[in-house]
Amino acid sequence: MKTPAIQTLAGVSFEPELPGRLLGIADDIRAAGGRAFLVGGWVRDALLGKPCRDYDIEVYDMTQDSLLPILSKYGRTNLVGKAFGVIHLAMKGLSLDFSFPRTESKVGYGHRGFVVHTDEKLSFKEAALRRDFTINAMGMELPELTLCDPYGGIDDLKAHTLRHVGPAFAEDSLRILRGVQFASRFGCTLAPETVEICRTLSLDDLSVERLFEEFKKWLLKPGKPSLGLRAFLDIKLDGYFPEIRPFENSWETLGAVLDCMAELRDRSALTDAQKMEFAFAALLAGGADTALKFLERITNETHLLKVVPLVLGAFHDLDVSVVDSDPALRRLAVKIGGLKLLCLLVQCAPHGFFACADGNDDFAERLYAASSRLGLLEAAPQPYLTGKKLMELGVRPGKQMGEIIKASFELQLDGKICSVEEALAWARAAIST
Repeated sequence: MKTPAIQTLAGVSFEPELPGRLLGIADDIRAAGGRAFLVGGWVRDALLGKPCRDYDIEVYDMTQDSLLPILSKYGRTNLVGKAFGVIHLAMKGLSLDFSFPRTESKVGYGHRGFVVHTDEKLSFKEAALRRDFTINAMGMELPELTLCDPYGGIDDLKAHTLRHVGPAFAEDSLRILRGVQFASRFGCTLAPETVEICRTLSLDDLSVERLFEEFKKWLLKPGKPSLGLRAFLDIKLDGYFPEIRPFENSWETLGAVLDCMAELRDRSALTDAQKMEFAFAALLAGGADTALKFLERITNETHLLKVVPLVLGAFHDLDVSVVDSDPALRRLAVKIGGLKLLCLLVQCAPHGFFACADGNDDFAERLYAASSRLGLLEAAPQPYLTGKKLMELGVRPGKQMGEIIKASFELQLDGKICSVEEALAWARAAIST
């Protein structure tokens, strides 16, 4: 079955990727008297002309007992969320989730304190009231992909506005941070009425894990993080997270640092861990002294807790004369475990922040070139001498061995010992004396 084309917000015809089996299921549902809608992020992304393979399907006018036999013809079904009315369908090379329209009522503390009621007779408009923002409250009925937009999501998407759907928004405080990361990812600003409702909510009921996931989406998914920062400030989250500070007393400058980070992150050869470290270092670039406190509030990721404060400390203590001293660069690499992240963060600094004594503003380029020449980008220098090598020379483990390794390594960092052979020759002379 051929996938129907839709018109994007840019007025371009777009044929989204839809599995033929899904279109076949939708036909069977309709033949049985039901209706199937693609909902949420898939609809939003399709209207933006972006490919999306995250298919969430809501089924209306059909009971669970009627739907299960239809789905069973296509693959293995599993009722993964009985309380939420979710059926998982596993097929060869494809898995899909089918749900039923539902309402949610807040009855307790935290994100689990909801009672969910499924009702296949709800209208799409009634069911969409539980969603967060209007741009996520749209649906497309299968198989024709007919748009259903009861709350003006397409107009808000065109206007780059994030607007909450209704009063139920206030029942899940995570939506505050979702607003921040959506602002970044989709180039949006928060509607004034949405800002006001966000300011009335508290994040105190959210777990560390949920906080961390939203910060990661803000900083690591493609987008413009400065718009996320704008939403963060509009909601006054800087009062809840005072450890996030303006850069050089300027929030605008911090936003520019974040946008530069996003650009460099996507074109630099970084591991996933390094991308995360770089992103959080940029967010916390306004102050090294509070970085660890903030990170401990939102994550248990040990590499972040270790690396980010070290890099930020080096960034704020950096003397431009370091590029003229190979020994100083080697010692700096030992201190923070390699210079790549520091070099990238320096590139994000505003014009003139690292101006050299001669008036040149090329410190970032010079630092990167020197670090690359010395092989310090990926890792710190390792001592040529080891305990094993010294034992082969007859040195027993103990204080003398440690002193020899330390002295040799200092000479190595100074550039006076440049190979294992030179280190061994120096060690033999030191032992004989």
